[in-house]
Amino acid sequence: MPSTYLSLHYHLVFSTKNRVPWIKPTWRERLHQYLGGSVNGLAGFSQGIGGVEDHVHLLVSLKATHCLSDFMRELKKAASVWVHEEIGLAEFHWQDGYAAFTVSATSRASTKAYIANQEEHHLMKSSREELVEMLEKAGIEYDPKYLD
Repeated sequence: MPSTYLSLHYHLVFSTKNRVPWIKPTWRERLHQYLGGSVNGLAGFSQGIGGVEDHVHLLVSLKATHCLSDFMRELKKAASVWVHEEIGLAEFHWQDGYAAFTVSATSRASTKAYIANQEEHHLMKSSREELVEMLEKAGIEYDPKYLD
């Protein structure tokens, strides 16, 4: 085959340090827009971004040449700098880790809708409960002490 064809889509989730509710509704949309621009600046393709006060969800497509851990490090670093400089919240930090789930092409639309409905979704479920549910559904083993 003379070309390479890829369908590499990821549902990414990461939280504020210690799940502190730093991401206020007054600037949340601006953060989401910045994250989308950063994904594109890192040569990815942003398909959806949402979240609440203590975490964000992104649906992104990446190239085969991307290293997911490098991509996440640069994305979180850029967003932290933006919050420090644009919002003036010097104490803002992201958690060290993240969750990444592959998404099939046929599940992209439902994942995008799920991400867009985060505020409504979290009226019924905490971010920790949501993450545990996602990890268990994906069959990922985890240590509960690292979820907070």
